Amino acid sequence: MNRFDRYMLSQLMMLFSFFALVLVSVYWVNRAVVLFDRLIADGQSIFVFVEFTVLSLPAVIKLIMPIAGFAAATYVTNRLSSESELTVMQATGFSPWRLARPVLNFGIIVGIMMAALSLYLVPASLSQLDIREREIAENATARLLTEGTFLHPSENVTFYIRDISTDGVLHDVFLSDRSNAAQSITYTADEAYLINDEFGPKLIMVDGLAQVQNRDDGRLFTTNFADFSYDISAFLRQSSNQKRALRRIPSLELIQEPARVARSLELSKGWIAAELHGRVAQILMCVVAALIGFSTLLLGGFSRFGVWQQIVLAFIILVVLEAMKNGVSAPVRNNADVWILMYAPAALGFGIALLMLASQAYPISLRRRVKS
Repeated sequence: MNRFDRYMLSQLMMLFSFFALVLVSVYWVNRAVVLFDRLIADGQSIFVFVEFTVLSLPAVIKLIMPIAGFAAATYVTNRLSSESELTVMQATGFSPWRLARPVLNFGIIVGIMMAALSLYLVPASLSQLDIREREIAENATARLLTEGTFLHPSENVTFYIRDISTDGVLHDVFLSDRSNAAQSITYTADEAYLINDEFGPKLIMVDGLAQVQNRDDGRLFTTNFADFSYDISAFLRQSSNQKRALRRIPSLELIQEPARVARSLELSKGWIAAELHGRVAQILMCVVAALIGFSTLLLGGFSRFGVWQQIVLAFIILVVLEAMKNGVSAPVRNNADVWILMYAPAALGFGIALLMLASQAYPISLRRRVKS
């Protein structure tokens, strides 16, 4: 690797790190606010919030990596072009193919980092995140036993405890259940206890009052009770999502036992093939994004008006490739034998980049072919 390659590669890596840091920060802040509100509202500590944040970061980094690589390649190429550095290198005999070599090396480095994330780190982190979510969901004490705070374990339920004694007795309990569209029920009790049976956790309220209000006519009925059992297991259940579960399966398991994974998730083999080859295709898209950003701006050459038209063109190409990537997933999920379609966007992107580089390397020959 000569001096120019090292210089351009260092510029690309520096800008890639900058754009990745900015994009991850922006995306993470938006998600962290929602995550913080949910965990703190459920009575979790700040350490649980930090743990969840760390476990969710690999998926966020994986999402922005191709974008950061494209932005770095576009910015560096634009700066080298505006400062006539590319023009000088071309005057010394560097062809477009030779100029693209450090960009290709940069794309391969980003692709290697994406491989570590896509094939190993993201499934492992999501799997651990799923385990921690289930542990917290099954812990009724962490979700419900918070003194002096109005909690909302579900959308239409409000729960409040004034005090919890050292022997586990809940004092002055308030529970509002608005899940029924026809009526709302409010329970108040002097004391309550949390117990677990074979059907899940139950809240046993003692010496309380139940107020039932019909929403149609507004009538209110009250009933005193000596003890009352309320099922709270519904608050702690987490809805299972097969697609999200598939993202948590290790790549090695998808390769070695695709049939068993498909049976366990009640999915077809096409879903397994689409997930596995989609992870590999994301690696190639990192290389494609860098080459598209470089070759499109190289197509415009030097201009005092800038290269904003080429930047817009490069962005449109990436959007089309991303839409194509989403489009080819459906046929593969229906038929695992057409898994090769998952690599069609990357192949098309490589072809476009090579065509644009060839138009700069052999402009005269291409024009003659067009005329003939």
